[in-house]
Amino acid sequence: MNNLKIFCLCIHDELLGKVKKLNYIPVALGGNSYQDGWLRDNIGKNISHKNKYYGEYSFHYWLWQNKMDTFNNKDWIGFCAYRRFWLNENHTSNSNLLFRDKILREVPEIWNNYDVILADKVYMDNIKLIKILKYGKLALVNNPKSIFKKNRNIKFHFDMFHGIGVLDKAINLLNINDREDFREYVNNNNAFNPANLFICRSNSLMSTYYQTIFEWFNNCEKIFGFDLKGYGQMRIYGFLAERFLPFWFNKYAKCLDWPIVFNDLRSENSI
Repeated sequence: MNNLKIFCLCIHDELLGKVKKLNYIPVALGGNSYQDGWLRDNIGKNISHKNKYYGEYSFHYWLWQNKMDTFNNKDWIGFCAYRRFWLNENHTSNSNLLFRDKILREVPEIWNNYDVILADKVYMDNIKLIKILKYGKLALVNNPKSIFKKNRNIKFHFDMFHGIGVLDKAINLLNINDREDFREYVNNNNAFNPANLFICRSNSLMSTYYQTIFEWFNNCEKIFGFDLKGYGQMRIYGFLAERFLPFWFNKYAKCLDWPIVFNDLRSENSI
């Protein structure tokens, strides 16, 4: 029996058929109009109205509040998005494979030794200097050593794209058990697992993570609110979570990095 359940998070109604062809669970985010067949984040207990600020976490909240008791610890519960997908073990063995034959459909045996699967890391030292000069002048002034690749940590990257000091203010609002550990993590690491993607086989672990992240978000709302402008600021809660998620799961569980691929389902020949 295949105990892998992948929720594919979307904001485009026309992608329903494509998601179903991939045998993933189609999830529609936010308040747009969608045809029947989507799992929605705006039913039951929900925060769908916060989607443009929380991103995919409006669905994670819905899942936590309405669905967690239907899973057991034999289920691998995972998430992808309409532009990012998990690859299977054999994706490199045949370059002529169609996209739908490259993506994850079954749980690999190697996963038996792990609790959580995270997307392969992205590295901050790969940021091109020209991009830093375009987007991160203030971050560079704030941390001049970041002119050198080896000094471009997670905090520098966040400051560069989402505002100087925002991450520090948010960390100050974390629970006491994680606060200083997370601060050390963003200051001492130059890579993180991106895109808020994970697959987990423990509903109790997921529930604890959700409890932690949404308590933190609630505290952050008191200082950041929702009067947010521009992509880098408007989805600040999702961007904070993107850095916190790999820290938290690696702290409390045994994790394995796994390859993902960018493939926009909106393109004509995407599957």
